[in-house]
Amino acid sequence: MTFSLSCPPATGARHSISGLEAQVAHAVHSALADQRLVGAVVLVYQHGQALCRMAAGWADREARSAMEEDTVLRWASASKPVVSAAVLRLVAQGRVALDDPITAWLPDFRPRLPDGREACITVRQLLSHTAGLGYRFLEPDGQGAYAQAGVSDGMDASGIDLGENLRRIASVPLLYAPGTAWGYSLAVDVLGGVVEALCGMALPQAVEALVTRPLGMADAGFVCRDAARLATAYVNGSPAPHRLQEGEVVAPFEGTVGIPYSPARALDAGAYPSGGAGMVGTADDLRHLLEALRTGQGGWMPEHLIAEMGRDQTPGQELAAGPGLGFGLGFSVLRDPALARSPESPGTWRWGGAYGHAWWVDRARGLTVVAMTNTLYEGMSGRFVTDLRDAVYQGLQA
Repeated sequence: MTFSLSCPPATGARHSISGLEAQVAHAVHSALADQRLVGAVVLVYQHGQALCRMAAGWADREARSAMEEDTVLRWASASKPVVSAAVLRLVAQGRVALDDPITAWLPDFRPRLPDGREACITVRQLLSHTAGLGYRFLEPDGQGAYAQAGVSDGMDASGIDLGENLRRIASVPLLYAPGTAWGYSLAVDVLGGVVEALCGMALPQAVEALVTRPLGMADAGFVCRDAARLATAYVNGSPAPHRLQEGEVVAPFEGTVGIPYSPARALDAGAYPSGGAGMVGTADDLRHLLEALRTGQGGWMPEHLIAEMGRDQTPGQELAAGPGLGFGLGFSVLRDPALARSPESPGTWRWGGAYGHAWWVDRARGLTVVAMTNTLYEGMSGRFVTDLRDAVYQGLQA
């Protein structure tokens, strides 16, 4: 494989390169050469065996610090499957049931319907984003209800604690009656409050006990413990991505007010732990979690709960997440590959993160893929994501 002079060589490739590795390397190299990405780590595993491991580009372009396989990145929504898995572990232990009302643990979290009526929100509805909540960054402007209430999406320097953010979220009327629709939301942040109440400890310690320590996710957490390994964040632009500035607002979708980012939040132990967006870690950390969910990790997660996580909880609904997609408990589920124009198997799990990440698990093929970049939003929803997906499946067929 070859790389432009503006990029360091990729690491992790073996001397005898496979067809799949060549396909993946081409997708990564094209994104780097076109200056759509600054750096990336890509892991492709099948039946637990590495088919491709590579790091390429820069962790910090200006400092000429190469991206490495153990580079720590800000996860954004790649945090969601971790906290969702923590909740399912509590379900497995019999400490909570999926259809329990969350007021059993958060008695003051009682957002009302627009007409003022009370509504019952369950754990399942939070996990599947069918609870009626929203996100501040998805509002059309700064006059939206979440903005007016001062709600934090978990990626800004808010200066508030988790309890205060939950109070603010609960003060905003629900967008729809729980269980009647789907909408991407702060639901996993609310679940963070549920986990704290159930475990009697702060969310970072609960997640460590339930998920990251048992699975060997050594660098995963809500604060980066090794600043020297933390990648710099970049934003797509012309002619090249620019460094993400503290407080810079970047909209992931047209017609939305966007996210006020705080890259420094990853190093701030005082920032509230956002279950939906606040974690950091390596690509291997996330791979450990996804492989544990794919296999059950020797009973760490019971198969019936894994099946429930991967079951479409939104049958018959058209989701804004994309054509052919449903949503399970913590991630999207591929309902119709033809409609989605995807080579993935029906039932494939997928999601990503706003700082530039994409991942998927195709259980039918024993496949787990993690692609972590430091470039938003190309690494989450740009051409790179589709190119990588197609490269992996073409490589499997070769």
